[in-house]
Amino acid sequence: MSPEPVAPAPERAVLDKAAHENFPVAPFFLPRAWRADLMAVYGFARLVDDIGDGDLAPGGADAVLLGLDRAQAGDRLAMLDALEADLRRVYSDRAPGPRHPLMRRLGPTVRRCALSPEPFVRLIAANRQDQQITRYPAYTDLLDYCELSANPVGRLVLGITGTTTPERVRRSDAICTALQIVEHIQDVAEDLRRDRIYLPAEDMKRFGVSETDLAAPRGGAQVRALVAFEAERARDLLNEGAPLVGSVHGRLKLLLSGFVAGGRAALHAVAAADHDVLPGPPKPSKLGLLRAVGATLRREG
Repeated sequence: MSPEPVAPAPERAVLDKAAHENFPVAPFFLPRAWRADLMAVYGFARLVDDIGDGDLAPGGADAVLLGLDRAQAGDRLAMLDALEADLRRVYSDRAPGPRHPLMRRLGPTVRRCALSPEPFVRLIAANRQDQQITRYPAYTDLLDYCELSANPVGRLVLGITGTTTPERVRRSDAICTALQIVEHIQDVAEDLRRDRIYLPAEDMKRFGVSETDLAAPRGGAQVRALVAFEAERARDLLNEGAPLVGSVHGRLKLLLSGFVAGGRAALHAVAAADHDVLPGPPKPSKLGLLRAVGATLRREG
């Protein structure tokens, strides 16, 4: 078998981040075509998030690749607009085609799997929203955000693997929303440094938590109680979505169990830290993740 092609920078800088996610993105046991397609979708999703978070590699290379000036690399809305224009080139038969190498990588996946542009457009819309909305009054508002920022990813996985059904989409949405909430729980301190709070304001009020409390080096009892409350919501969503694992077979079952197990292992790490996420995001160990995968397969298989 020929080795995987080596991606050039800045493409490689984005793809290498897959190793740091809470769940396996494109593990070795999947068919080679699935791995390539999943990494193509991951590259797009990670690029969108890096633009929205201001986490692109310095120097403005991504801006130039998208047809902008280096000076526009810091204009996140302009970058997102340029990325959406490049996405339209992926779906067009007209020359010259996509500019960014990650978008060129996406093209064969879109055609092979007949993926619609809607999930990709929603991911861009979520990051536009991040530039304009930094607080969420109610849990329902956060769920609406997850419909843009997280659920499209699961729908793309189902599209790549040819397993889309209405019931699987519903289960997938629950898992993806849960994983997004878990990430928000882990990253409370980092998000606050970006002037974003994804903990619903109504919940903060209920538990007597202020923004000043979230800026402390360690979480007090009220902050930890709030985090525990949101973690339980995420756990319930994971349980709601977990039957998705049992609805598929073979290596896809193992992949989806990894997604569910990644969320469960992360929640276990949060609980092990006594729900104090302010010093830094609690992360599961590799052993903890493997145990969670085994438990998920036993429960849902």
